[in-house]
Amino acid sequence: MKILIPALSVVFLSSAAFAADTGSSTNAPPECPKGQVWDSSQKKCVEKKSGVSDKDLIATGRALAKSERYYEALEVLGLVQNKDPVALTYIGYSLRKSGQTEEAIGFYHQALAIDPSNADTREYLGEGYVASGKLDLAKAELKKIGEICGTKCEQYALLESAIASAVN
Repeated sequence: MKILIPALSVVFLSSAAFAADTGSSTNAPPECPKGQVWDSSQKKCVEKKSGVSDKDLIATGRALAKSERYYEALEVLGLVQNKDPVALTYIGYSLRKSGQTEEAIGFYHQALAIDPSNADTREYLGEGYVASGKLDLAKAELKKIGEICGTKCEQYALLESAIASAVN
């Protein structure tokens, strides 16, 4: 029982973090052991290199990133064959959160070249600029987010707060 409760907490927390992000409308895949990913067609965890679809790899990588398992997320997202804006965004997110901000910014730019109106990517890019001390560029991203989803959306509020914290 002592083992079961923490394990269930991890699954619940990673699912909650996944659901709270607005980058996708899908649910979080079930938690798999390290070295495995969820295969929705087989409805089970499988070895990472076993022909898992890009969609499942992206969902797993995204859930790992949002669960602060950045290196595992990068490993899984690296297996994606056709990197879409979500995959590129979460590669950037994982890089930034693991301290590789400049490299992360490059992935955010790649994602935005495909989908320039992705407010999540713009928020993360702005946070990368804040971390790099480039507040003018962060403010430009804030303005673009405002144009995309208004000043009341979550992405605007989060980036606005990051900028305000850096200024103070």
